[in-house]
Amino acid sequence: MPLLLHPSIQNGLQKGNPQFAGGVLVCKCKEKPVKVRISANIAHNHACGCTKCWKPAGASFSVVAVAPTDSVTVVENGDKLAVVDASALILRHACKVCGTHMHGPVERDHAFKGLSFVHPELFESKDWPAPGFAAFVSSAIEGGVQPSEMDGIRSKLRDVGLEPYDCLSPALMDFVATWTAKKSGVLK
Repeated sequence: MPLLLHPSIQNGLQKGNPQFAGGVLVCKCKEKPVKVRISANIAHNHACGCTKCWKPAGASFSVVAVAPTDSVTVVENGDKLAVVDASALILRHACKVCGTHMHGPVERDHAFKGLSFVHPELFESKDWPAPGFAAFVSSAIEGGVQPSEMDGIRSKLRDVGLEPYDCLSPALMDFVATWTAKKSGVLK
């Protein structure tokens, strides 16, 4: 059986709307689903191989993006949400019934403070911007992917239009390093 990257990227990227203005994320519950409104466009959408991000059944990667935390509002059945790991940088709020991660704000002092991580495939509409890269690709091994499959995975990611990185994209790594340098006083 071929490895499933993620259902939304397995056979190529859908273009999406670069002017996407947000929408409603819906968990996987058939009854009383959790709904979270995002009132802004998403940014830095990417495939992620880390073991912390929520993935659809059988997928080796998640698809995750960020939105400003002040644009994130739980609008239905928020009583079903719980933080997966309160000690993590990203406070992933997941549905206690179906396990779907709905939003993950960053509240600690960090370059990503003020952003919330979301899974775009949960939007009711499917016109969200396409992923732009793949991050933490080697971490898929920690999730059970055989090391011998990694060259093929990187090739498949490139085939669908995603450059694979074993950290974040260069632009995001530069952003984090700039934030750190300013915080330490090395840069003004």
